[in-house]
Amino acid sequence: MKAFQILLAILITGILIYTGITGFQHGWNLFPIFFGDIAAMTWSGQFNFDFSCFLILSGLWLAWRNNFSLGGLALGALGIVGGIMLLAPYLLFISFKSKGDMKEFFLGKERANR
Repeated sequence: MKAFQILLAILITGILIYTGITGFQHGWNLFPIFFGDIAAMTWSGQFNFDFSCFLILSGLWLAWRNNFSLGGLALGALGIVGGIMLLAPYLLFISFKSKGDMKEFFLGKERANR
C-alpha cells in the first residue's frame, strides 16, 4: 500500500504541475478542443472518446462506492470532469482511511462489513 500511496502522490504532483503549465500557456478552455477532436473523428478524438469512457466508469465507481448518496453523486460528477486530479487524492485519502484493508478500499466501509 505504501508504494501505491507514493505513486498517487507522484501522480497528483505531476498532473497539477502539467495542468498548471498547460493552462497558463494555452488557456483554460479545454472543452471545445477536447470535444472538437472527438467530433473531427481523428486519432486524438479517438483517444479523447476512450478517455471519456474511463472517466464515466471512474465517476460511476465513485458514486457507487459512496452508495449513490447525494455526496457520492456529487463526487462521481466531479470525478467525470476532474479525472485524476480528483481520483488520485480521493484514492490517497481512502488508502489511509481504510488502513490497508483492500475490501474496504474498493467497496467502502458499509459493503466491506456485510
